[in-house]
Amino acid sequence: MSRGRGQLPLLASCLLFALAIQAMLPTSSASLQVGFYDCKCPKAEEIVRKVVHKAVAKTPGIGAALIRMFFHDCFVRGCDASVLLDPTPANPNTEKTSPPNNPSLHGFDVIDEAKDALEHHCPGIVSCADIIAFAARDAAKFLGGIKYAIPSGRRDGRVSIAAEALRNLPPPFFNLTQLIASFASKGLSVGDLVTLSGAHSIGDSHCSSLSLQDPSIEPSFITFLRSKCPPTASPTTVVDQDIVTPNRLDNQYYKNVIAHKVLFSSDVALLGSPQTAALVQAFARHQGAWKTKFGAAMVKMGHIGVLTGNQGEVRKMCKVVN
Repeated sequence: MSRGRGQLPLLASCLLFALAIQAMLPTSSASLQVGFYDCKCPKAEEIVRKVVHKAVAKTPGIGAALIRMFFHDCFVRGCDASVLLDPTPANPNTEKTSPPNNPSLHGFDVIDEAKDALEHHCPGIVSCADIIAFAARDAAKFLGGIKYAIPSGRRDGRVSIAAEALRNLPPPFFNLTQLIASFASKGLSVGDLVTLSGAHSIGDSHCSSLSLQDPSIEPSFITFLRSKCPPTASPTTVVDQDIVTPNRLDNQYYKNVIAHKVLFSSDVALLGSPQTAALVQAFARHQGAWKTKFGAAMVKMGHIGVLTGNQGEVRKMCKVVN
């Protein structure tokens, strides 16, 4: 049987791409590339997109969880899917068990479903780290119409330590100086900090994480939060991060910050300097500008500490090392 006309140019371009990469990068490391799987698994991103779309259409909060998962993965050991590893007898305290992730981080079943589909379609090719990156991008599109191309080619790490999540993930009570330092340690700017904080426009938070004693949060809003989180509230009780547009990833978050009607001290902290306050004001006025910068900041974050080339591995199952 002869090949289709469109297939020959694709095969030729794939071969040329592979030869170019091999010539330029003889070491174990390679840079991330948009369309990294176009040759080895052309439907990779489409497969992830369909799984994420199904999950978000059913439960919008899953989209928020996937965006948060990308952040929590990249800030600890880099974007290497270390956040997905289950505890084992040899390593009972993985990132997944750490207080910043347990019990609030979820969406793992969506990543597992996408991985299962990819292993059926093109086994051993697509890393779990890239699945997280694709899923976060797709969630941003479905929830907020935010579109950006995410480079891929990440490899999966083999190490996951609960204490590292505590050391690297900024808690909700951080002040502005601490937040800036936390992001700077990952190569992210003050602008990236303010931009990525907009992810708090979607999803929810457990009552135990709220800053209910912070006098800088609007008093009537504190009263509202306490009505949602009374002392008798279950440990599983949650509150929407944005009560105005809870299922949309939009710039309402910045309007909430200006009104001091937010859940965390770290949100109000963005008003703590002329530079950050000006960005908050700008994003509150110009949703399109924020969306563009959000996509760019997600791409930038996706380069933190990546494993590429022959580093790490491509896990067969995302929750365990090979």
